[in-house]
Amino acid sequence: MKVTMVIPSYWGRNKEDKRKTTDTIYDHPTPLNEEGLLGRLLESLSILTNKEFRVVILAVSTAKDIQGEVEQKVTSIVKENLRALDTVIFSYSHLSKIHRFLTKKNKADLIPLLQLDGYSKVRNLCTFLPHMMGSEIAVLIDDDEIFEDPSFMDKAIEFIGKEKHGDRVLAVAGYYINPDDDFLLNREISPWMTYWNKIDCMNRAFKEVIAKGSRLKVSPFAFGGILVIHRDLFTRIPFDPSIPRGEDIDFLINARIFGYKVYLDNQLAVKHAAPPKTSPLWERVREDIFRFVFERAKLEGQKGYPGLHPLQASDLDPYPGEFLRDDLEDKIYRSNQMLAVDYISKGDTKGAAECMRNIYLANTHAIPSENPYYELLRLQADWEQLMDFFSSEKIAEEAVVFSGLKP
Repeated sequence: MKVTMVIPSYWGRNKEDKRKTTDTIYDHPTPLNEEGLLGRLLESLSILTNKEFRVVILAVSTAKDIQGEVEQKVTSIVKENLRALDTVIFSYSHLSKIHRFLTKKNKADLIPLLQLDGYSKVRNLCTFLPHMMGSEIAVLIDDDEIFEDPSFMDKAIEFIGKEKHGDRVLAVAGYYINPDDDFLLNREISPWMTYWNKIDCMNRAFKEVIAKGSRLKVSPFAFGGILVIHRDLFTRIPFDPSIPRGEDIDFLINARIFGYKVYLDNQLAVKHAAPPKTSPLWERVREDIFRFVFERAKLEGQKGYPGLHPLQASDLDPYPGEFLRDDLEDKIYRSNQMLAVDYISKGDTKGAAECMRNIYLANTHAIPSENPYYELLRLQADWEQLMDFFSSEKIAEEAVVFSGLKP
């Protein structure tokens, strides 16, 4: 059973350089002139007792003009910190060769599925690369984590591919331990959150799934930074690039729609020690608005398309289900009004204006122009075609050589 751990590492412009409007937004990309967290994570791999796996590290840039520098930076960090494990670095130079390979094989129409731009597309590469390199299991990890459990890898693969209550376990999520050694989000609840109770909602979900009951249970949420996926699932279900963030829960929704369950193992955990998010609060709320409006539209879009596995908001309670109901617009309206008042009280008129714009966007630009469920069906068919093409050992081996990767 071949296992690949995949670690995307996100990098941005030098700390003193301003973000450009064309730059891709990630939570906390490391400035190029800083060391970042990747080395810390790689060093922590040494505690794992099971080292029978390959490591693939994706060097991801926020901007086109620094892609070469990002690839060089990540390469130097990996060479310095990871010598004992079979390691592969994948970045833009390799991606361009994969694109050329697809063109050479008359499969250029599949190129848009493989991109290093945006969370969902990066996650898709996190499953495509293990598949191309012959792995049965992909273990998705983020570079802002630290391994503290020597048995992590044994736990990660313990249930995958096996039967559980009559179903095969094809996806297992773990959870994050915060710097305060708790899995709950211990953040201050501000008055504006009265109608945007995301933290409370998430904590209720965590208590229900992580703290109670059996070790392995079906979960309404998943963390993309600690997710184990079997080939029989990742070759069939993609991450949806139409969603700007929240791609992990969206993947869970996609899987459920196609009849697959995602389980959470309450003994599978990593320390999550991320730096503070750099984007303003109104922007983070805006990103949540877009994701929740999109997810609700995907659920509603199932009507009239029988034959799969209808999914409702209540199936995803308490989180994210409580943000996918008919009262979403009311939540958005009330919470952004209150947040705008907060901004005004601090003399930040721009922040207040952006909050009011959030209300406008929720009823305009955030609403998908096409049925997201129908688009998912098309995406899934294309993804299955891509993965089936690389299921040929001959094709996969040829692509690995052509792209310059050495398994």
